[in-house]
Amino acid sequence: MSPSPADPPAREATEQDRIVSEIRTAAGLPPLRGGHPDRAYGPYRSTALRAPSQPLVVTPPSLPERFAPVFGVADVGKLDHDLTRQHVGDPLGERIVVTGRVRDGEGRPVRNQLVEVWQANASGRYRHEGDQHPAPLDPNFSGGGRCLTDDDGRYRFVTIKPGAYPWRNHTNAWRPAHIHFSVFGTAFTQRVVTQMYFPGDPLFGLDPIFSSVTDEKAQQRLIARYDHDTTVEEWALGYQWDIVLDGPAATPEDPDEQ
Repeated sequence: MSPSPADPPAREATEQDRIVSEIRTAAGLPPLRGGHPDRAYGPYRSTALRAPSQPLVVTPPSLPERFAPVFGVADVGKLDHDLTRQHVGDPLGERIVVTGRVRDGEGRPVRNQLVEVWQANASGRYRHEGDQHPAPLDPNFSGGGRCLTDDDGRYRFVTIKPGAYPWRNHTNAWRPAHIHFSVFGTAFTQRVVTQMYFPGDPLFGLDPIFSSVTDEKAQQRLIARYDHDTTVEEWALGYQWDIVLDGPAATPEDPDEQ
């Protein structure tokens, strides 16, 4: 009996589905549903070494932690937001503009906040002694930037789209392209660290860090959207990505930084 027009046709499993299923099983990845995982998330192997094994002891923050300034305006240079202009030459790769708003749980802009980013280069390698995988370093790209949000809570970075890279968590493990974000608030106790991803990445379903956010709607809040108005003609593609600090629509934190 054929399905009625109101019934969507059954989706046939593809070879890609089979490969994804096998890799997820080998990596110990659970289905993409449920709430936020514990700090010790099995498929993300290094969390077993970093997550607390005993209940947390909550201590009140000191006065300097609550009220001391985290940074000064003089700490942010004019070109710190442009990761493509920090060296003599132009970095290799696809130039992009990433912008968005930092908001609180009520949707209000969070003004004058320090936003920092760090990322791999276009070949998927960080300029860090701990990254020794065989991809080229770019002498004109350091991979770090910072800016302050304006009165509308908006930040803006010019950078290079990062490449995927291997990370040895499981067999044939590769991280999707991503940019790390840090928002300091007004004190270190308010700091939020998270990651921004790019739309349509085929590695999402195979990545335990992305998959550790098991609520699919929350996962979507980690993915930037292509924005044609942000795109600069004949120069750079544009992406929009908002950061919400609290409330039900909060941007998920990096599980390794909780």
